[in-house]
Amino acid sequence: VDESELLTVPDGWKEPAFTREDNPKGLLEESSFATLFPKYREAYLKECWPLVQKALSEHYVNATLDLIEGSMTVTTTKKTFDPYAIIRARDLIKLLARSVPFEQVFRILQDDVACDIIKIGTLVRKRDTFIKRRGRLLGPKGSTLKALELLTNCYIMVQGNTVSALGPFSGLKEVRKVVLDTMKNIHPIYNIKTLMIKRELSKDPELRSQSWERFLPKFKRKNLKKRKEPKKKNTKKEYTPFPPPQPESQIDKELASGEYFLKDRQKKRKRVEEIKAKQADAIKKRQEERNKAFIPPKEKAVVKTKKASTEKKIDIEAIKEKVKNAKKKKLGALPAEEVKLKMAADEKKKKKK
Repeated sequence: VDESELLTVPDGWKEPAFTREDNPKGLLEESSFATLFPKYREAYLKECWPLVQKALSEHYVNATLDLIEGSMTVTTTKKTFDPYAIIRARDLIKLLARSVPFEQVFRILQDDVACDIIKIGTLVRKRDTFIKRRGRLLGPKGSTLKALELLTNCYIMVQGNTVSALGPFSGLKEVRKVVLDTMKNIHPIYNIKTLMIKRELSKDPELRSQSWERFLPKFKRKNLKKRKEPKKKNTKKEYTPFPPPQPESQIDKELASGEYFLKDRQKKRKRVEEIKAKQADAIKKRQEERNKAFIPPKEKAVVKTKKASTEKKIDIEAIKEKVKNAKKKKLGALPAEEVKLKMAADEKKKKKK
């Protein structure tokens, strides 16, 4: 027999169910688990609690709902033979408290179904970024979450600061990886692509014993935003074992200038002279600033217009003739010759008549 066949589970094989014959004497001690639920789940739990009790009674586990305290409790009985039934009942009440509907929750009592509650509230510091990344996990109109459910065969419920997943063990492992990567700012679409490729590769029996790394995509990170360089760069000074020189004291400065040996009167006179010199400089600067207002601004140079060129000679005689002809002609009247011709034509017409 090949080793690859020994390592793989044959298709369609299921683990036999745990019956009373496996543990005929039952459990020696009673064990119980309790969990609190939020106020908004109270109305729903009231409605579905008879169904919860009926589902757990098949495994001989008691369930109590305390509305005053706001808690759910599950306990084993003398008839309980399956020691793992109380663990499944504990997961059931935890999922009910995390807003998972009972239609999905009762599947936890099956042998091949498990659950995982992933805490995501403390993975991101800022609340705004946490809400954005949680929304990225859901996708537009829940499309990303639906794709993840189809690929992993798990039911996923995103509620508040937790993500509740319900399904087979292999699917829960993938769901946890995708959720944690999304909170680390890795988009879920990359993990969904790899899951789709793995799903297709798992159908081929020849590739079961081979490595799938060559088929899986490798995504490189792209840093679009470049880090802004600071304006002031702190450069480290060269290390020297010697300490810096000690600053001069006031007495040392007075000794160097010779002021230390002066008398008190001379020191006072020197200070007064220094103060007067400073005052004179300040008065001088102030006076210069005041005088600036009386300085006239520089005027722009006037552009000289060029004289009209008198190179072209004017014909005065021609102008005189034009003026004479204009005087002879009346405005809007015919010339004298045309008037005479019209008069002659009118006389001829009168004689004919």
